[in-house]
Amino acid sequence: MDKPHVQFIDVEKSYDGETLVVEKLNLDIFSGEFLTILGPSGSGKSTCLSMLAGFETATCGEIKLHGKSINSVAPHKRNFGVVFQNYALFPHMTVFDNLMFPLKVRKIPLADAHKKVHRALEMVWMGGFADRWPSQLSGGQQQRIAVARALVFTPDLILMDEPLGALDRQLREQLQQEIKQIHNELGVTFVYVTHDQNEAMTMSDRVAIFNQGVIQQLATPDSLYECPMNAFVAEFFGTNNRLIGKVLQDNGETCRVELKDGSQVEALAVNIHEAGTRTTLAIRPERVLIQPNRDDCPNVYKVKVKELTYRGDHIRIHTSLCENEDFVVKISNNEKKVNMNPGETVEIGWRVEDCRALDPYCSDSVCPI
Repeated sequence: MDKPHVQFIDVEKSYDGETLVVEKLNLDIFSGEFLTILGPSGSGKSTCLSMLAGFETATCGEIKLHGKSINSVAPHKRNFGVVFQNYALFPHMTVFDNLMFPLKVRKIPLADAHKKVHRALEMVWMGGFADRWPSQLSGGQQQRIAVARALVFTPDLILMDEPLGALDRQLREQLQQEIKQIHNELGVTFVYVTHDQNEAMTMSDRVAIFNQGVIQQLATPDSLYECPMNAFVAEFFGTNNRLIGKVLQDNGETCRVELKDGSQVEALAVNIHEAGTRTTLAIRPERVLIQPNRDDCPNVYKVKVKELTYRGDHIRIHTSLCENEDFVVKISNNEKKVNMNPGETVEIGWRVEDCRALDPYCSDSVCPI
């Protein structure tokens, strides 16, 4: 395997000397990959990016670039391009001068600098905007210029901290595609911070999901969605149906779980403790079947339809199952009428391989049921 481009080795960060915002972070980032750091507010994701950029100093541990420590290297000497949510363009400079600034700081010859500026503007589809002022640009245009300024000096890394958070949904999705296209064309290493799981799923080669300063799981987007390793990841990454139960029997690859209403579920034994302890069952809504074949689905239950929600490409059927008052079934909208109405009772079910038994959702691992 290739040597890591960037390494976090036992990195920790505390602002008050007591509470760890980032705890024992060990993370390898490889050359040319698009790595996204994803997590809720306060999870430590932006702090990690700030330590990598040099804006924050690690309390302990080491950050390496190409195998060499950069802990004591000043931010402006790390050769990283940085893009923030608020664009951070100089309002008193034209677009051209905004892009020239990092080149002048690096004392790039004038003729070469002009070529780099025009190339960077073309790369973000802003070639005709060199003489504009930032105040004359829309939010999306300003963000494109911020990306161009980060690219213009051929950086070692591109660091992006919630760069699309201030934009509307349609523009955000368009810029996601554009940023990913730039990444594919240049092959530069991107480290991208967001709380938006759709951005992470769309753009990333790998995603590191953070919670309370700790990486919960690091994997490709499809692996995180299909194979979450704990209850937090299952709940945070994608839509999830959660059921709480007690492990009755551990059969190795599978297990049997009892819900509070006495019904039982067969599931994959992914991250459980011994019999008698609490477990969280995770089932994706699109894996739940209506009127399932009992030969394929050992998990079959009768539920009452509470509401049907039209979502364009799919329809969501809202039910309740055990203590989950919004157990969702997602079915594709293939122009066939959904033959059910609120108040009706239907059978739903799922296969063993589509239900993952994970760690307890709450801190008490002993189930009271």
